[in-house]
Amino acid sequence: DNLDFQRAVQAYLLGIPPVNQLSNRSAILSMGPANKTVPIWEQLVDSRTVELTANDNTVYTWFWLDLRDGPLVLEVPPKVLGLIDDMWYHWVGDLGITGPDKGRGCKYLLLPPGYKGEVAKGYHVVRCPTYSIWPVWRSFLVDGDPKPGVDLVKKLTKIYPLSQAANPSTPTFVDMSGKPFNMVGPSGYRFWEMLNQVVQEEPTDTVDPTTLGFWASIGIQKGKPFAPDARMKKILTEAVAVANATARAIFWYERDQSEFLYEGSYWKRGFVGGNYQFLRDEGMGGRHLDARVHTFYMATVNTPAMAMKLIGAGSQYAWGYLDANGNALDGSKNYKLNLPKDPPALKFISVVVYDPQTRSELQTGQPYPSKNSVRDEMIKNDDGSIDLYFGPQAPAGKEANWIQTVPGKGWFSLLRLYSPTEAWFDKTWRPGEIEEISD
Repeated sequence: DNLDFQRAVQAYLLGIPPVNQLSNRSAILSMGPANKTVPIWEQLVDSRTVELTANDNTVYTWFWLDLRDGPLVLEVPPKVLGLIDDMWYHWVGDLGITGPDKGRGCKYLLLPPGYKGEVAKGYHVVRCPTYSIWPVWRSFLVDGDPKPGVDLVKKLTKIYPLSQAANPSTPTFVDMSGKPFNMVGPSGYRFWEMLNQVVQEEPTDTVDPTTLGFWASIGIQKGKPFAPDARMKKILTEAVAVANATARAIFWYERDQSEFLYEGSYWKRGFVGGNYQFLRDEGMGGRHLDARVHTFYMATVNTPAMAMKLIGAGSQYAWGYLDANGNALDGSKNYKLNLPKDPPALKFISVVVYDPQTRSELQTGQPYPSKNSVRDEMIKNDDGSIDLYFGPQAPAGKEANWIQTVPGKGWFSLLRLYSPTEAWFDKTWRPGEIEEISD
């Protein structure tokens, strides 16, 4: 029993990425069929969208594509920042600004696993390891307005089989703004059923043998029925609870002090481990298991553009989940965060507040629990810096700089920089700490 329990806990931690993807797929396909339906947040994501640390700073355009019937063409518009992840949440390739089109837009030819046919010319070719794939991109606000980016995406985005290239169809866009939409995976026994579904549906040759071995040890193996008896069901149910708590603890209780961005600071590096394949010391230390759990338990998408030093491109992140004294953030209390002048981001900088339970935007009286340097008019200090305030009530005269929190509930934040500059990487610019203040 102990051996089965221990292996089930590890199997859960290893299985978070594909279960997240299946949850994501199920939500997207509830809007319409694959290859034809495109959810888009025309007025930005708000707290009614339950998705792991989504932001309300950019316009999300999401897809779910299925390659079982053969190659697809994806026409990507200019000025977007995007990527493709497969069903295992492995990175397949970047699109847009950090992709081969460099933000100019182009046609991508998406080939299914093991494709042996002729490869048409005139496309950027992407060979996909799984049949189900998830392209996603973000377009940027123009003077705080999402409409120009939305219009460009809706005008120029196309998805169609290669065989229909001469007469491509137009996808159906579904505006998700202001609608309840849950893409977060389960944490009960259903988790195992979903993991088994992915294992049965997709090629497993890009999954390492140790991971497959952990899953097989609890009865999840390709080509075999998943049919645990009453004893094993009890163990698996108990293991889910412990494993879910373990994943949460990995986020909240950082053991590797090198993950904090600055000496004496509680800002944590956004992409823990700094490697999109989660390799420790370029692979010499094997897989960075805690970094992998941290990323997929708390965040959406996997791309090297989030981990690499890309001056003037991509994005960078920092987790703010403890106050200046190392205490968890309390929605009943009041806090202040100073952001120095001249933030190191060519596009913008933002702070978004999240619910530690759902890992999604905190639901309050504010539709957007965030502040954004291009969208929001905030009060600046005499030195050009900005003080942000967090608490149940706005400080008098500081309403423009206030993000609401909920008494009795914790919270955490993400600091985002789009198209970061050298001052972020060399740390000559750094945010203040989140300081508790009196009412």
